[in-house]
Amino acid sequence: MKSLSLEKPHAIVMVGIPGSGKTFFAEKFAQTFNAPYLDQETIEKFISDENGVNDIIIRLLNEFTKTQASLVLEIFTDSRTSRTELAKALKSAGYVTVFVWVQVDEATARTRSIKKGMSGDIEHAERVRVFSPPHESEAAVVISGKHTYASQVKIVLKRLTASRAAASSSSRPQMPPPRNQIVLR
Repeated sequence: MKSLSLEKPHAIVMVGIPGSGKTFFAEKFAQTFNAPYLDQETIEKFISDENGVNDIIIRLLNEFTKTQASLVLEIFTDSRTSRTELAKALKSAGYVTVFVWVQVDEATARTRSIKKGMSGDIEHAERVRVFSPPHESEAAVVISGKHTYASQVKIVLKRLTASRAAASSSSRPQMPPPRNQIVLR
């Protein structure tokens, strides 16, 4: 298995409507790069109390961030407010947040959701209704839920390596100009 060798730990946060392909990508990405993966849906299978689910997720997230390892998260992303709060918490823990927005057409998403076990069109429609797409200020990486994992991961890795390249180029010492050149300041 590969590991992500990034200058700072990153939190890959999945965003999208139910059935878009968030779980597919998140599980494969976490497995490929040996990264811890935290998903709300699994916890909800064992705990029916919404406050209990939130408390456990926060507790686990606090423990995971202590490791300073890059993480894959599929939690609290339906609203812009919850994504903003999550990004602030991750930043205070020393993480760079990368939102990965998985997009797919509504019909495909509905079919996938129902096949996966969502109770029906009404539940799916309600989850889609409350979802707020990422704002441009969130700088989400957009991938298609219909593309292969190989093409999806290339797009995400391009973003991750771009931030690493930017960090390394800004930390390079600047060479003084040769003595025979005139420098305007």
